[in-house]
Amino acid sequence: MKAFFTILLCFFSATLLAQRNIRFEVRNARTGEAIAGATVTAGSAAGRATNDSGVVVVNAVTTRQTVTVSAVGFNPASITITGTTGDRVLVNLELSEKEEEAVIVSSTRTESRIENLPTRVEVLGYEEVNEEVGIKPGHIGSLLSDVAGIQAQQASAVSGNTEMRVQGLPGKYTQLLRDGLPLFGAFAGNFSILQIPPLDLKQVEIIKGSSSTLYGGGAIAGMINLISRRPVAGQFEKTLLVNQSTLGESNVNAWLSNRQGKVGYSFFGGITRQQEQDVDGDGYSDVARSRSLNLHPVIFLYPNSRQTLLLGYNAFLEERTGGDLLALRGEPNVTHSFFIRNETYRHSGELQWENRISPQQRLQLKATASWFDRFINNNTFSQPFHAGQLSWYSELSYLHQTTKHDLVGGVNVNGQDYGSVIKPLPAESYSTVGVFLQDDWRLHPKLTLESGLRTDFVNRYGTFVLPRISLLYRLSPVWTARVGGGLGYRIPTVYESDVDEREYILLTNSATKAERSTGGNLDVNFHKRFDEVDLAINQSFFLTSVQNVAELFRGNGTPELLNVPDGQPLETKGSETYVQLRIDEFEAYLGYTYTDATRRYMPLQPRQPLIARDKFAAVTGYEFTSHFRASLEASHIGRQYLEEGRQTPGYFLAAAMIRYDWKAFSFVLNCENLFDYRQSKVESLVAGGRPHDPVFRELWAPIEGRVANVSVRVKL
Repeated sequence: MKAFFTILLCFFSATLLAQRNIRFEVRNARTGEAIAGATVTAGSAAGRATNDSGVVVVNAVTTRQTVTVSAVGFNPASITITGTTGDRVLVNLELSEKEEEAVIVSSTRTESRIENLPTRVEVLGYEEVNEEVGIKPGHIGSLLSDVAGIQAQQASAVSGNTEMRVQGLPGKYTQLLRDGLPLFGAFAGNFSILQIPPLDLKQVEIIKGSSSTLYGGGAIAGMINLISRRPVAGQFEKTLLVNQSTLGESNVNAWLSNRQGKVGYSFFGGITRQQEQDVDGDGYSDVARSRSLNLHPVIFLYPNSRQTLLLGYNAFLEERTGGDLLALRGEPNVTHSFFIRNETYRHSGELQWENRISPQQRLQLKATASWFDRFINNNTFSQPFHAGQLSWYSELSYLHQTTKHDLVGGVNVNGQDYGSVIKPLPAESYSTVGVFLQDDWRLHPKLTLESGLRTDFVNRYGTFVLPRISLLYRLSPVWTARVGGGLGYRIPTVYESDVDEREYILLTNSATKAERSTGGNLDVNFHKRFDEVDLAINQSFFLTSVQNVAELFRGNGTPELLNVPDGQPLETKGSETYVQLRIDEFEAYLGYTYTDATRRYMPLQPRQPLIARDKFAAVTGYEFTSHFRASLEASHIGRQYLEEGRQTPGYFLAAAMIRYDWKAFSFVLNCENLFDYRQSKVESLVAGGRPHDPVFRELWAPIEGRVANVSVRVKL
């Protein structure tokens, strides 16, 4: 018996000696970030979870044992532990195929996943953009208006110009970019949203609030960065789209792209034809007649696996005419002679060079130049107004990533120059040299700090120092919070989207100070998957204050741009709430935006005109089969104040869409403004004046009424 116990004791002692504690560190294979909550299982023992640093200590045998490591959103990994395995084991998990489709944001220059950014970025991904291609193929105005906190409103009853108002601020305060390069501004900024088709885009990235630290002046309300599609190796993409609407709009768009070896290309071509329409029967066009051509060829060169060179050209040509229907149709008389014609010619070139020195280092050069030529004619002009604008932007940046930091630094030079054939334009030409530095610092697996500083030297307006800071805190795997703020500025210009073209020959610019802004935001986000259910809830708050506000004053009959005299700010504050739910093939979105926009410098009429204080939105969609999908949209736009102080009624809008895919074809039937709500049903759009020189009311609601369209897209 004594010998039996001795043998048993030796057995257990040997077993205990064959076990030891091993420290496992689990990280994201792509980013190197620690993965909290990963499960490490040794043999048949119960699994243990990693802590916030991605670390767990597991007791394993030293002979030979298989250890499995798994985490939500990652492919599991198996490791064999032997007697030669050290006391510390690093495990890198690869993202699962589903997670690989997660959104990568380029606007902050670090190419980070959206959930890892301290700056709040809203992204309309390829799925949303691709669906918009069949709904509104002519431009992205409808796509952007679906975003909470963005209000799209037609600014001119004659030309149809539309501006995007972000968080209660006029459209002039939003910076528009394409692939990180500023697009339209000042004199060239009119009709900008109406000239960008969605077929040419991969995704849209939106940053709200003062963001001039990123790309310089103009981003007081925020910035919208349009990300272009690029060719994919071995895929020859050929898409043709034809669209027709009940409002007389016809579109034909084509997209081609291919990449073979070291050379690739993409090409977009689009033609739009819109017939003039008088929806309310008052004799004036509610929809202007327009003809446009858009061409965008790009060449991609890949000298080696690390470098990419892009050379692109874009041409946009358009003629747009609105006014009295008899004048538009070639039957004018003394009474019916009113018209406004805009002819625009835009030519731009771009160059982008990228050198990925290593997986953690990138050197990038970007440059663009654009010439914009515009003719404006009216029945009251003695001769057409003709002016041009030359704009340029160049940037050199360097990115260096480490385990704790993403560092970006660079320099840019940009500017614009004006010239007029008929009348000297207000002196608005300027040039800027800017330097910037940004650091995303991962202080802790739960805490990331993003800080940035830009200094711009503007030859006519002085020096602008623009700090910016944002903080991301992961409260748990499903809860995150962000807080941030920064400064912005904008060079004042008289050429705004809400200026009547008849006033262009009278405009003067007496604004001597740049507009400056201070802004902050806070948001809390919840995101969790329950088997087939995906639920996201976001609550955000914002505050922006604009100083040295420049506005057009018409006291003596001549429009003059002036900084407001008493120095009081334009202030907007509010909140955005949205809930997004996906269950199998069903998805729903509910949103509410509250906006309080106040002009402190106008005590008698302090409310910022044409901004709805309350906006509700709801979207539902269901994919019945892999070939058939339908969606419904509804929104309620609350009361708005007009410049005169009068309040408008709130109104309800609804839309519906069905899409059917068959082989290489995609058919879309869409209807906007189902219940045909129009401002002209409430009041006349003509406020006074004479028939040949009318005065129109401010636009606060749709004027084109119910519109249906049918589009057919084929992938050849």
